[in-house]
Amino acid sequence: MGGFDLEEERIKQEIRSHEAKRVVIQLPDGLRREASRLAEIIEKEGALAIVSADPCYGACDLATEVAESLDADLVIHFGHSRMLKHERVATVYVEAKATNSVDKAVEEAVPLLEKWQKIGLTTTVQHVHKLGRVKEILNQHGKTVIVGDAGHLAYAGQVIGCDYSNAKAAASDVDAFLFVGGGRFHALGVALSTSKPVVVADPYEHRAFAIEKAEEILKQRWACINEAKKAQTFAILVGLKPGQKRMEKALEIKKTLEKHGKKAFLFAVTEVAPDILQSFPSVDAFVNTSCPRVSIDDYSRFRKPVLTPAEVFVVAGTMSWEDLCKRGLLES
Repeated sequence: MGGFDLEEERIKQEIRSHEAKRVVIQLPDGLRREASRLAEIIEKEGALAIVSADPCYGACDLATEVAESLDADLVIHFGHSRMLKHERVATVYVEAKATNSVDKAVEEAVPLLEKWQKIGLTTTVQHVHKLGRVKEILNQHGKTVIVGDAGHLAYAGQVIGCDYSNAKAAASDVDAFLFVGGGRFHALGVALSTSKPVVVADPYEHRAFAIEKAEEILKQRWACINEAKKAQTFAILVGLKPGQKRMEKALEIKKTLEKHGKKAFLFAVTEVAPDILQSFPSVDAFVNTSCPRVSIDDYSRFRKPVLTPAEVFVVAGTMSWEDLCKRGLLES
């Protein structure tokens, strides 16, 4: 695993400029090994550091309530770019840019991209500053490179777990995508959102591989939709995390389901977890308006259908399965 720029000097400056006395540190799993060291830096600036030990899934999942309940005057959120327009507690975003080279992983990816000419580039915020170098390497191998920018995210080419608008903006102009980053999570999202082949260049493990699970997931989602068509009573899950609260979307879905003869009720939830949903036996199916990736990635853990917002319209008969696949399963 490579290193990350955690902007220690900037952290000190932000504490001083905010005159912060109590600071909440929020870290994703991959950076939690730095928790104690970061707390020590903060406390040397004269502020009390409090590490949020709850899971952190993204910038939609700010530790706002933690900060408010502990009377903190500043949150330092690591690993993601800003998502919300306004925060109830002052929040500093440290994007944790990766410091390791992407060259070897991209060179490893070139043979896997051999049969395609036009390549779209996507990545997480950790590697957006390396996309210029990735483009240069691909150009040297005769590839045409396109980086989408739909204007929804902080950087061109950036993707997050629930937003692949930059990939979709380039999809019609490319033959395949190269995702630069670790693991399969975001790359799989690119595949599901664009229906294009996706190759991963992993700069942490210095290797490349193709995403091959998309077809399997499409079959799972089709099965989930067909099961949900039999349901009479739906629970529409409204997320309570700051960036996952989509009340208007939930009300739209409730209206759609009721128009098609279904019973639909709103359920507020912080975590969409199997044991929580199983405690409501009168509900036949759920619609998750908070984080669509939970419905897809945790599919096998749920005993009843858990739909994404877009899938509801297939259940209601107002959209075809083919049109949903064209729009992308993660479409809001």
